[in-house]
Amino acid sequence: MKYHLLFILLLATCGSAAVAQRRPPNVRGPVVMRADQMRPQLKPGENRPDVAPAYPGGQPALSQFIQENAKTPPAMQEQQKSGVVFTSFTVGEDGRLSNVKVDKGFSPECDAEALRVLGLMPAWKPATRKGKPVPVDVTLAVPFGGSANLIIEKGKVKYE
Repeated sequence: MKYHLLFILLLATCGSAAVAQRRPPNVRGPVVMRADQMRPQLKPGENRPDVAPAYPGGQPALSQFIQENAKTPPAMQEQQKSGVVFTSFTVGEDGRLSNVKVDKGFSPECDAEALRVLGLMPAWKPATRKGKPVPVDVTLAVPFGGSANLIIEKGKVKYE
């Protein structure tokens, strides 16, 4: 009886060790901060800011700036197409945007328009780490087209 119990215990220990060896290592990619998903962390890493960068006036002001300045190319208006251009840039220590690029484009005209709008953007409030400004990479989506089909109701966007 003792040997059976000892054998079962030994088998369980070896089985859990084999499962632990099969797991892939926890590998993480680079840290990318998105404007709509930034939250303070309780224990930020050495390379992460304590306070995220912010557009002057917050998210509503950023959305309004993009809506007022981004013009849908005429070719897209004729075809009644809509899409999103995903851009990325670095908010520097002084709050100015640099390294502006298109990560995932929609059309060459929309890509160029998104880069033009980001060039018009005022300086952001920079991210800080331990009270000092630090540069941070930000990803931002710039929507195009389809605004004739949008109805804004109680702060929500609905498509018809």
